[in-house]
Amino acid sequence: MSTAGQVIRCKAAVAWESGKPLSIEEVEVAPPQKDEVRIKILFTSLCHTDVYFWDAKGQNPLFPRILGHEAGGIVESVGEGVTDLKPGDHVLPIFTGECKECPHCLSEESNMCDLLRINTDRGEMINDGKSRFSINGKPIYHFLGTSTFSEYTVVHVGQVAKINPEAPLDKVCVLSCGMSTGFGATVNVAKPKKGQSVAIFGLGAVGLAAAEGARVSGASRIIGVDLNPSRFELAKNFGVTEFVNPKDHNKPVQEVIAEMTGGGVDRSVECTGSIQAMISAFECVHDGWGVAVLVGVPNKDDAFKTHPVNLLNERTLKGTFFGNYKPRTDIPAVVERYMNKAFEYMLAGEGLRCMIRMDA
Repeated sequence: MSTAGQVIRCKAAVAWESGKPLSIEEVEVAPPQKDEVRIKILFTSLCHTDVYFWDAKGQNPLFPRILGHEAGGIVESVGEGVTDLKPGDHVLPIFTGECKECPHCLSEESNMCDLLRINTDRGEMINDGKSRFSINGKPIYHFLGTSTFSEYTVVHVGQVAKINPEAPLDKVCVLSCGMSTGFGATVNVAKPKKGQSVAIFGLGAVGLAAAEGARVSGASRIIGVDLNPSRFELAKNFGVTEFVNPKDHNKPVQEVIAEMTGGGVDRSVECTGSIQAMISAFECVHDGWGVAVLVGVPNKDDAFKTHPVNLLNERTLKGTFFGNYKPRTDIPAVVERYMNKAFEYMLAGEGLRCMIRMDA
């Protein structure tokens, strides 16, 4: 029986207040409007960013809200104007978007869509400024335009990547955020050359994907930096060759890395959100050609401070969202790389993500 055009009642995990346990509620999900898609979520995973905004420390609180942004599902229905997706398509909802019309989308150098770039403060749909979720008539806010902690969600078409229906959604759903973010930060932004050295700050899921990017790029040394020494064994499987725990040293970790490498690494990728890790990642790259890439999301009041001479000495500092991938254009090809076994271990790694099957 078709549910297109109808309100769907389903289960969702609702965050009513910051830091309080999520509550499983029956929510009403309105039909998709112009340029929107309603998706049946089959698998979703827990990303640290969800925890970050649930806790709401250092960010603007917005509640009640349905979190979740790393998932895979099937299109249930489409709204007016949607022509490149249809019911039954296998898709990944993405926390940032691609309208395909703005200067950023038309540029080969950017994925920062003017219309759909990541906006953590927006809790309604762009089309009409209203939420598609409600409980007893009370609106429930969206999160990152995805809200995948619900059995059904409504997403702008520009934030939906259509993928190979043969791809296992329980595996490739993590390509909608963490894995693509880390891997792309290395291969698309840092761009290490064969034989160069790379430091990865933070060996969580994003950091391990960044390390994998360094490995496939042919890096000769991949130095993992983390406060948790138990992560090193797993990190070896992603190419990490050496491990540095800042707590083991009585000097700044950037100085430790500079001594290890004879002046600094060629590339670094920061995947923690810690402002101190960001500064260390920049200051540990070699003068003359070193490139540091920031990936983690800082607190809203953080300030990046370093001496201008570090820049004048020809170090380069870059930032990236989603590994510089365009969601609709690039992610289907990333999924195909997985299907061709390019990411087989990366997506099979134990403990990288807490996976939730939505139809269980």
